[in-house]
Amino acid sequence: MENDLKKRADYTQVIWEITQQLREADSLEEALKASLALVVKTIGAQAGTIWFYNSQDDGRIYPSFWIGGASLTGFSLALGEGIAGAVVESGLATIVKDCQSDPRWAGRIDDETGFVTRSMVCVPLRNKYEVIGCIQIINKTDGTLYDDADVELCENLAMLTAIAIDDRGLNMGFTKERPVILSLRNAVKTYVNGEITTPVLKGVNLDIREGEFLVILGESGCGKSTLLNIIGGMDSLTSGTMLFEGKDYSHADEKTMTQYRRNSIGFVFQSYNLMPTLTAEENLNFIGELCPNSLSAEEVLSCVELLDKRGSYPAQMSGGQQQRVSIARALIKKPKVILADEPTAALDYETSVEVLSVFEDVVRRGTTLLMVTHNEEIAKMANRIIRMKGGVIAEVDINRHPAAAKELVW
Repeated sequence: MENDLKKRADYTQVIWEITQQLREADSLEEALKASLALVVKTIGAQAGTIWFYNSQDDGRIYPSFWIGGASLTGFSLALGEGIAGAVVESGLATIVKDCQSDPRWAGRIDDETGFVTRSMVCVPLRNKYEVIGCIQIINKTDGTLYDDADVELCENLAMLTAIAIDDRGLNMGFTKERPVILSLRNAVKTYVNGEITTPVLKGVNLDIREGEFLVILGESGCGKSTLLNIIGGMDSLTSGTMLFEGKDYSHADEKTMTQYRRNSIGFVFQSYNLMPTLTAEENLNFIGELCPNSLSAEEVLSCVELLDKRGSYPAQMSGGQQQRVSIARALIKKPKVILADEPTAALDYETSVEVLSVFEDVVRRGTTLLMVTHNEEIAKMANRIIRMKGGVIAEVDINRHPAAAKELVW
């Protein structure tokens, strides 16, 4: 009884904190995300999702905020499909003790993401007129089941969320699904040096979609660069799978990986890696001649606004200009995906914005961009932000309103 009273007191405190967040935050989206994270942490859950119902268009529900678990980008459910769809349709809260055996469960999401949903509480998100979505809290980390106090906390979050949306408005950000271009499932990378074994990636599940800008954030040593090297074919998986355009590259031979790197992936690094004895144009032609159907050096130099530097050597250009040439070098191959590892780390603010503006244009033209950075401000440009911690993806955020490079401040 004493534990129950303490739990309810703790939950009351959380509701007060959420009320303050939703009322005072400059960004309602950030407040909703923070409120969801607080509930997930307080309940002791593994993940949480806020779904919104697109009643005016296709009648489907879309995940708009999620904490922990798998990336849900590109997923949607029909009204009545899955537990979330059933709760939106019925308007009734539910506790599910075993999702895998529940007839309402949409197991395809687990199948495609590699995440295992065991239990959940799911409550409707209702304004004064209709159900506009639902909130799911998934998998208690200690293995216990949800109780009435957990449901009450989630219902209070749903109520406060609906009130805040009515009062302040929120762009639900319904987006059309983009095809998956690259998919990682249970990706593990372990380095062995003699008797010392160092696990770096510990089971990463990630879908990368055509034409999106993804930023990977995380502390040093969390696995960001290793993940980029795996995707770029510069390192191989210890276990797990990597599919690119449906083809399995998990454990391909070196010849196959060379063709993959040459024809499909562009690279931009913190150090520009330009050949010092070649001009900008010659640096580009050197790469272009290795690749079938490459663009011309003149065309890509125009894209990065450096045509007037075509005859300049690296030493005759600024750091920002050299980095723009390295972006042009990636573009000349017409890659499906460009990987950028800390591309602005060596640049000052004004030069960084110039370089980021070029990346902005690259994404606008339809190329997928995956960037590793320590700079949280740059993440504001991305469609999705991947946060890594301890070799796994800890959080995935959708950015409904990507900022322009010139709007960034640091």
